[in-house]
Amino acid sequence: MKIILTHEVSGLGGAGDVVEVKDGYARNFLVPNGFAIRWTKGGQKDVDAIRRARKIHEIQTIEAANEVKATLEGLQVKLTVRSGDAGRLFGSVTQADVVSAVKAAGGPLVDKRAVTIASPIKTVGTHKVAVKLHADVTANLDVTVA
Repeated sequence: MKIILTHEVSGLGGAGDVVEVKDGYARNFLVPNGFAIRWTKGGQKDVDAIRRARKIHEIQTIEAANEVKATLEGLQVKLTVRSGDAGRLFGSVTQADVVSAVKAAGGPLVDKRAVTIASPIKTVGTHKVAVKLHADVTANLDVTVA
């Protein structure tokens, strides 16, 4: 089945890409979760609109991405959340929480879909978080949860 990706899907491609996948994968996972839409002849307009929006939001050059990386890695990102006596959180820290903490620390605006948390943050302390800025540039942040 031919589909148009509306979000980045690892192993398939980025938003605006037209890909061929198995029928069941598209029908049962990609389309219901909003990661893709079915390809039609008129869908080329959608592809062009998605690609334009993607170009606006993504960092254009590697040099610019490296500048943003240097800015992000120099930040002291601190997140204050509720926790129990043993240091376990009531819930976990999400990508949106990390983005708001980066913004509060004076950092640049980061897309929450670009933030990757290796394992769920459920304890107080310092944790590593990766932010994909460009296809070749990834910034590693130290997020302090208190």
